[in-house]
Amino acid sequence: METEFTRVGHEQLRELCVQVMQKLGETKENASIIADVLLAADLRGIDSHGVARLSMYEGFIQSGVVHTNVEPKLVTETPTTALIDAGGGMGQPVSYRAMNMAIEKAKTYGMGFVTVRNSNHYGIAGYYAMMALAHGCIGLSMTNSRVFVVPTFGRDAMLGTNPIAVAAPAGKEKPFVLDMATSTVPFGKIEVYNRLEKPIPEGWASDENGVPTTVAAKVIQNANSPVTRGGLEPLGGNGELLSGHKGYGLGLLVEVLCGVLPGALYADLVYPHTEDGKPLPAGIGHVFGALRVDAFRPVEEFAASMDDLQQRMKNSAKAVGQDRIYIHGEKEYEQIERRSREGIPLNPKVLADLQKIAKRYDVEFRH
Repeated sequence: METEFTRVGHEQLRELCVQVMQKLGETKENASIIADVLLAADLRGIDSHGVARLSMYEGFIQSGVVHTNVEPKLVTETPTTALIDAGGGMGQPVSYRAMNMAIEKAKTYGMGFVTVRNSNHYGIAGYYAMMALAHGCIGLSMTNSRVFVVPTFGRDAMLGTNPIAVAAPAGKEKPFVLDMATSTVPFGKIEVYNRLEKPIPEGWASDENGVPTTVAAKVIQNANSPVTRGGLEPLGGNGELLSGHKGYGLGLLVEVLCGVLPGALYADLVYPHTEDGKPLPAGIGHVFGALRVDAFRPVEEFAASMDDLQQRMKNSAKAVGQDRIYIHGEKEYEQIERRSREGIPLNPKVLADLQKIAKRYDVEFRH
């Protein structure tokens, strides 16, 4: 029997998120940024990082992992770079401001890079990379995260899903938007399969012995155990046969740029606890970059070349049984059009969670 989804308008969901985050202690400005990032994920079809995360954020705030209404501090700055300390606050507001800072530096100097430390989960990486598009820039966004990924030939989770996002403008074609985890899939995909009570594809994750498993509940149980055994595989899967070691290398690269470079926590040091087990702020880091296209060549020429590049891909010969080749970001833009019109499809368990949250904080939630 297929799960029946309820479609809810994105504006109603956005207002719910804004009001709940304010009740949890955030300013209206911060709450609006958080809501925008969550709804951007849902509109783009990335359900694992949308409003389903609201209950997780509530738990983080209540447990002390996240501090609310925090004023980030500028630690160091040069004309083209900066380091910001997020003070243990929510990841979205500081990331939004850091990306804007990178864009402003790029407008003046051709490029800008801003790192953030002492932060928390910031939502979809692509949101921040796409902020650069309106300014004639190529955008870059990365973050490390809670450990879910085992290193190649390893058994214990030691790395986050560590996404990398790049957005580049085009002309008549849609912008190129690559937003990818450096693991086989984001951990949220495991949660989605678990809610649907479906087996995960073989190769996505391994159990506590480092052996591939298709049981989503086992992967989640292991991830939540005191010692994180098993977990997601690096992009490419188990071992080296399908180049899992390359995904492992990309994950480590993100740890270098987002953890080591800004002085954030990294690998299994993230999401620390006190000696008696009380959770502390996550301590994760992000990096944001912007490259002004016309610092390299005229924007019109770049856009024409981007269009040509995309058309060459899409017009090339299709594999047997296939009628379309996609460009990264294309499916998501089509989802935005569809879901803006039809509403966001919510899994019954997600909808029930949102109803409970709305009731707890006395927030009206129409659906």
